[in-house]
Amino acid sequence: MKILVTGGTVFVSKSIAEYFIGKGDEVYVLNRNTRPQPEGARLIEADRLNPGKKLKGMYFDAVFDATPYTAGDIDCLLNGIGGFGVYIMISTSAVYPETLKKPYKETDICGDNKFWGLYGSNKIKAEKTLLERGPGAYILRPSYIYGEGNNLYRESFVFDCADKNLPFYLPENCDLKLQFSYIGDLCRLISAVAEKLPENHIFNVGDIPVTAEDWVRAGYAACGKSPKIIRVPAEFKLHKYFPFLNYSSEMDVTRQNSLLNNLMPLEEGLKRSRGWYQKYGDGTVRKKDYRGFIEQNFEV
Repeated sequence: MKILVTGGTVFVSKSIAEYFIGKGDEVYVLNRNTRPQPEGARLIEADRLNPGKKLKGMYFDAVFDATPYTAGDIDCLLNGIGGFGVYIMISTSAVYPETLKKPYKETDICGDNKFWGLYGSNKIKAEKTLLERGPGAYILRPSYIYGEGNNLYRESFVFDCADKNLPFYLPENCDLKLQFSYIGDLCRLISAVAEKLPENHIFNVGDIPVTAEDWVRAGYAACGKSPKIIRVPAEFKLHKYFPFLNYSSEMDVTRQNSLLNNLMPLEEGLKRSRGWYQKYGDGTVRKKDYRGFIEQNFEV
C-alpha cells in the first residue's frame, strides 16, 4: 500500500511508520523535519495545519492519522490532501466521561472527563469532525500505550527505581486499575482494520486491566527484581509521585479481539520496553522528577 502517516518521528507515529515499512509498504510521513526520520520513510516536510500544496494531487491507499488533537487538525489535513482510500484515526479512551459504568463500550456516549480535561474534549471534537467529513473512517481508542520507543516516563520510571533497588510508593487502599495497549498490538490492529475494513468503525484498544501494584511488580520483574511497596497517605496527589492519574479506565475490547489474536503479555511487553530503554531511553524519554517529590515529602 501507499500509506501516509502523520508525524512519524515520536513513539506511536514512528512505530506505525516503521511497522508498515517493515511490511514492505510505501510509507510517507508528514512532519516538520525537526527530528530524525524513520529509516525507509519518504518525508513530506510540512505542518499538518498548513500543508500548502504538498499533499495536493497525492492519493494514498491509507492514511494513518496518529497526531490529531483537535477538530482543526482534521480539517486542515482533509483540506490539503488529494485523496485516500481508508482513513484510521488514533484517538483515546479519554473521550469517555468518568461517570460512565465500566467497562466503557464503543456505543457509549462520549463526553467531558474531569481527569483529562481539554485533551479528551478536543479528541471528541476531532472524532466528530472526521466522521462528519468522512463517514467511512475508522477510529481507534487506545488506553495507555507502552512498549519500545515510549518517550513518556511511565514504565521507564519503574525500571529506574528497580535498577537503583529503590522501594516503590503507592497510595493506601489503592484500587486503581490500568489498561495498557502494547505498541506492536496497536500496529497490528491498524493493519487488520486497513485490510479487512470491518463493519464496526470505532474500536477500543487495550488488554485486560491490571492493578497499579501488579503493573509495578511486572515492571520490577522485567528488571529481575521484586519491589518493596510503601503505602502513601491519601492526601498526597497520586500524579506527583506516580506516572498516572488516579483514574481507572476500563474498556470493553471485544471488537478489537474479534480482529486481533495473541495480544502481547504484559510481562513480555515490559521486558521489550526495558531492553529498548537500556539502549536508547536516556536521550529519548521525557523524565519527570517523581523521586524528587518522594524525597521531599516521604521518609526514604
